[in-house]
Amino acid sequence: MKKTVQKAVIVGGGIGGLAAALALTRQGIEVQLLEQAAHIGEIGAGIQLGPNAFAALDALGVGEVARGRAVFTDHIIMMDAIDAQEVVRIETGEAFRRCFGGPYAVIHRADIHLSILEAVQENPLIQFRTSTHVQDVHIGDKGVDVVDTAGNVYKADAVIGCDGVKSVVREQTIGGTHRVTGHVVYRAVVERANMPEDLRVNAPMLWAGPRCHLVHYPLRGGQQYNLVVTFHSREQEEWGVRDGSKEEVLSYFAGIHPRPRQMLDRPTSWRRWATADREPVESWGEGRATLLGDAAHPMTQYMAQGACMALEDAVTLGEAVARCGGDFAAAFRLYESVRIPRTARVVWSTREMGRIYHAQGVERLVRNQLWKGKPQQHFYTALEWLYGWRRENCLADA
Repeated sequence: MKKTVQKAVIVGGGIGGLAAALALTRQGIEVQLLEQAAHIGEIGAGIQLGPNAFAALDALGVGEVARGRAVFTDHIIMMDAIDAQEVVRIETGEAFRRCFGGPYAVIHRADIHLSILEAVQENPLIQFRTSTHVQDVHIGDKGVDVVDTAGNVYKADAVIGCDGVKSVVREQTIGGTHRVTGHVVYRAVVERANMPEDLRVNAPMLWAGPRCHLVHYPLRGGQQYNLVVTFHSREQEEWGVRDGSKEEVLSYFAGIHPRPRQMLDRPTSWRRWATADREPVESWGEGRATLLGDAAHPMTQYMAQGACMALEDAVTLGEAVARCGGDFAAAFRLYESVRIPRTARVVWSTREMGRIYHAQGVERLVRNQLWKGKPQQHFYTALEWLYGWRRENCLADA
């Protein structure tokens, strides 16, 4: 008798959704991927990938492709935006790779998305539909029904919500509200010729200022530079993305040193994000439903771990399904039991890093002395909990 192939519906075609699709098909599960946008793709500019992200990409079989599109950095640098003095420099070369088993890199968001999408498109177990807006999810003892706004019903054995901060799957299962942080992020890409020569550094370079900061790093072989600026808004913000204005950016960075401030004149256009996260919760689903990535644990950008956590989620989900022999309800609870505390730690650590970056007055002075004279091994030991993640140990705490 032919064994029935299990099916899962994944809602959302971003980095997390595509990665989850690959992870499930590696267990022989068919995947229907539903994306509300007309085209599967990514908006934004650059992202940072730690060794934990590369461990996940390797586990999904796309690590080498992603490496071919990434820029491997020499350092991670933090500068004081007031006096332009270096605060901390973490080496990310050979010793870093030996310690964590992988590199630190920066990559255009579209390039990492494409690296996973290409594998999805070649996978016969994955079908995806664009222009499909899910509005309802029904979870039964033996399966799930996912309903879109056109009335189409997608029947499957399980559903995974990978549909972002405003997740419909989350709303239909565990609910809860997102937390608007009041921090606004502007992102832009600057061509190399327009980047100040003294700032063409092969590293994520963060300029920490009072209630604000800037980050820049190379993309696409150094032909472009990603520029990200963040500030505490004076306005009452609502989560969302829209075009930004140089005038608004300049109004928040009047007091910083000319060296970082010169970058603010370089972009020809900006995109403006009003950021949000969520308070960690004890459950991401029920029965045959769970969440992944920003739908489960949206976080701000201060530790550059949003995409990395989604990739870890996807691999862990696949491993949990394998361990539970295809019992989705058991696998999802196993997955949640290890991912909820880990991602909660990242969410809370990210908030704290935002406070440290944006310190002012005496707190700024204390921050600038925190890491003075520390050996590199000090930083590596402090980062082991984050960068030491591997597929082989992802269920170790279950």
